[in-house]
Amino acid sequence: MTRPRPTRLLSVGSVIADVRIDVPSLPPRGGDVLGSGAFVSAGGGFNILAAAARNGLKAVFAGQHGTGPYGDRIRAALAAEGIEALTPANRDGDSGFCIVLVEPDGERTFITSPGVEARPGPQGLEELKLASTDALFASGYDLCYPALGLAIARWMAALPPNTLVTVDPGPLVADIPEQVMAAILSRVDVFTLNRREAGLLAGAEDIADAAAVLGGRLPSGALLIIRDGPAGCWLFGTEVGAAGRHVPAPAVRMIDSTGAGDAHTGVFLASLAAGHGTVEAARRANAAAAFAVTRKGPATAPHAEELDAFLAA
Repeated sequence: MTRPRPTRLLSVGSVIADVRIDVPSLPPRGGDVLGSGAFVSAGGGFNILAAAARNGLKAVFAGQHGTGPYGDRIRAALAAEGIEALTPANRDGDSGFCIVLVEPDGERTFITSPGVEARPGPQGLEELKLASTDALFASGYDLCYPALGLAIARWMAALPPNTLVTVDPGPLVADIPEQVMAAILSRVDVFTLNRREAGLLAGAEDIADAAAVLGGRLPSGALLIIRDGPAGCWLFGTEVGAAGRHVPAPAVRMIDSTGAGDAHTGVFLASLAAGHGTVEAARRANAAAAFAVTRKGPATAPHAEELDAFLAA
């Protein structure tokens, strides 16, 4: 299947503030642990938009952002990356934030406190003006929110077939209401998630078994991407053959895994927009995720020039 080449990435995925703390280990229940400092930055859906924009795909943010210190930081980060916010600041409160605990091996644990991004804004999604070459993105965080998730699912299900719809259900995949998940799976073009999330959704630990279950719920032309950490990713769909296709990743020393999946998705879509085929786009996405985990913070995807140099090396 030849996929349309997107010329713009429009995200309704919530952008929040990340409060990152390095910890020696996670504390036991009722315990405490001393972190080595906190760093606040834009995160959540910002990571995918930044990754796409840094690799040549115009990106715009169509979600809610609040009035307060987190909303101000988010708008500044969007502006710094050349990403337009399509909606005005929501006066009903501030944007939410996420506590990100990063252990010495680079593994991260999240605690999210939602803000205005967790509910529909005064402007409905159906009022967004879409071009025929737009790509859309939504995350599982947004799909978990009761009112917002249902609104996104109904809107996406009614989109024309030439609109490239990408969804990453994320760590909260098991908490997405079945009504919402069913609507999303019936319309999605690119469904991307990591191995743990695929197992939770499919009820199968083996990648091939999980892919068989998930593939049966996706449209016939959809692409399923299962990210497998340092091993790279697996592609499933009619364009890569019945057995799927494994695409390896470069070996690196992981420092912080925060945002690695976001870097993968943003660069994958940007690579499609640049004219790369599905497998080559996945190879570049794997390299971008590998690059990202060697740096601290959520939005650490490389720029196109950095990615090209990394691949050449």
